[in-house]
Parts: sequence; structure tokens; C-alpha cells
Amino acid sequence: MHLDPMMKSVLLKLLLAAVLGGLVGFERLIRRKPAGLRTSMFICLGSALFTILSDEIAQRFHDTGGSRIVSNLIPGIGFLGAGAIIRERGSVTGLTTAATIFILAGVGMAVGGGLYWMAIFTVVLVLMALVGLGWLEGRLGILTRMMTFRLTTARLDEVLARTQAVLSEMKVAMQHLQVLPVGTQFVLEFDAAVSRTLQQQIMEKLSGLDARCEVLPLDSQRE
Repeated sequence: MHLDPMMKSVLLKLLLAAVLGGLVGFERLIRRKPAGLRTSMFICLGSALFTILSDEIAQRFHDTGGSRIVSNLIPGIGFLGAGAIIRERGSVTGLTTAATIFILAGVGMAVGGGLYWMAIFTVVLVLMALVGLGWLEGRLGILTRMMTFRLTTARLDEVLARTQAVLSEMKVAMQHLQVLPVGTQFVLEFDAAVSRTLQQQIMEKLSGLDARCEVLPLDSQRE
């Protein structure tokens, strides 16, 4: 099948948009974040497609307002990004995912408009921020995450008092404290926003208690 140069250009744009979206989506996938590989590819590909359509329709029908299609992408992508933001138990998650969705739409529009190097450079910057800055935050111990601490014990009063003292000493706010009776024991559970280093220090201080201590990411309960 013979393809004219214009059609080849369109197909290459769509392919490039899918590849760039897939690169960012793969990073989201391996970190088990929403808007993974397929979603990111579709966002970038769809934005490129609508940008191309906007230009083609404007040329074919001599419509000087053809950019209306592209302009309507912004509120649509904003609505999609808002769906990725979750507020649960006082913690807001998904802001990075929503911002990534917004940027990928821009990348797709850039590819659809023929601004290839702008799109490629943007994706490189996004990956540097997601991977490089995330690694740096972890190394410096400044990246905080909402974690759920769970202590199972038969000596509730003693464990609760010691836990509150440890958190007060380390200036960590205890959130959503709850106590659940399980047989002859009690499960003491609370949330706290901590860095990895701070989490380890808290667990070390709690390990001397007569209790079984566990800690897990708050968002792991949804996965």
C-alpha cells in the first residue's frame, strides 16, 4: 500500500506520541502508580491525534477557528487529571500523577503540531524529575510519605503511652488513631507522615515494646 508523504508524516507523529507517552507510562508502571503504560500512551496519542485533526479540519473546510478542538483538550485533560487525585483519611495522593497527565497532553499536542524536539526534551525533563529527583529525595531523607503503623499487644495502656511519647519526642503527628480488640489482644493503628529515615527510627524505638510492630504505606491498602 502506497502512502503519500502527508499520511506518512501523520503516522510518524502518532507513533512518536505513543512512544513518548509510553516512556513516561513505563516509569509510572514500575512504581505501581495510577496512569501507567497504556493510559499514558493513550493520553499522549489522543492529544496528538486531536491536534492533527484540528489542523486538518481547518485546512479542509477553511475554518479559521479550527484551534477550538485543541483548546478544548485542556479542560478535558484537567477533568481526567482530577480523577487521579484521591483524598483519603486526611491524605491527598495522586497530585504527581495528575500533573504528569497534564504534561503528557502537552507533549502530544507538541508532537501533533510538529514540534518534535520540544516534545522529546519535555519527556526527558519529566523522566529526570520523576526518577532523578525522587532518588535524590530518598537519599537525603526528605521525602515523606503517609504510613500506617500497626501495633498488636495485650498491654494496651503501656504501649499507647510509650508510642505517644516516642512520636512527641520525634515531633511526628499521630493521625487517625484507632484501637481494635482482637481476641485477648488489641490492635493499635495510626497514620503518620514520615521520611524513610524517620520511619526506621520510630520502628527502632517501638521495637522494645511488648508488641508486634508493622508499618505499611497508606496507599498500599488500595492496590
